[in-house]
Amino acid sequence: MNRRRYPTDLTDAQWKRLEPLLVATRSRRGRPRTYPLREIVNALLYVLRGGVAWRALPHDFPPWESVYDHFRRWKKTSTLEKIHDVLREDTRRKQGRARSPSAAVLDSQSVKTAGKRGMPMGTMAASRSPDASGTSW
Repeated sequence: MNRRRYPTDLTDAQWKRLEPLLVATRSRRGRPRTYPLREIVNALLYVLRGGVAWRALPHDFPPWESVYDHFRRWKKTSTLEKIHDVLREDTRRKQGRARSPSAAVLDSQSVKTAGKRGMPMGTMAASRSPDASGTSW
């Protein structure tokens, strides 16, 4: 890694846990990777955590098109969901809890809307005073 470190970059321990989950997602054509997978993940975390647009990705990361392509492919193949599930299970196990939750709580909440419902049916055309035009009728 020949760039300065960002706060969103993975630590070595985090990458060690995440790498086996991603290595199975080899390139479709069997070509060697152009950019290190860790840098792709770091760029993805930068975009997601920072809320920046894909095209605003700093130039010291791989090109935004490559990062977005990986994100899109991982989302389509449920790779991101699988990673989330594994990391959630790890976290629960470290807390001394069962790997999977045994119950769930759902909460429904009403959100108040504006006093009027829907769009108004019609509006009146703006009336213009004859004095405004400078001419009298």
